[in-house]
Amino acid sequence: MKEYVLVECVKQFRTRYVIEVPEGKSEWALDTVVCNEADEFSQLDLGEVIVSYRVLSREGVLELCDTDNDYCRTWSDEKKIEEFVTTIMIAEK
Repeated sequence: MKEYVLVECVKQFRTRYVIEVPEGKSEWALDTVVCNEADEFSQLDLGEVIVSYRVLSREGVLELCDTDNDYCRTWSDEKKIEEFVTTIMIAEK
């Protein structure tokens, strides 16, 4: 027997920017970042935080796959499962 478990996470990065601004106008750097106009200086992956999980039916997995990955709607159900579902193999004794 098997079941499909959807685990939802938030991935976090610490991103640094170095922005040259006129003296006394350091707050301009904040606007530059907020407006996505700054070049990234460096980043550090802070990992993932699990926010929720739930068991899905196979049909639920396929429906979610079509919603989240609409470019593969025409794929077969088997191809979607093969490409997007992680399988944990457990050795039987």
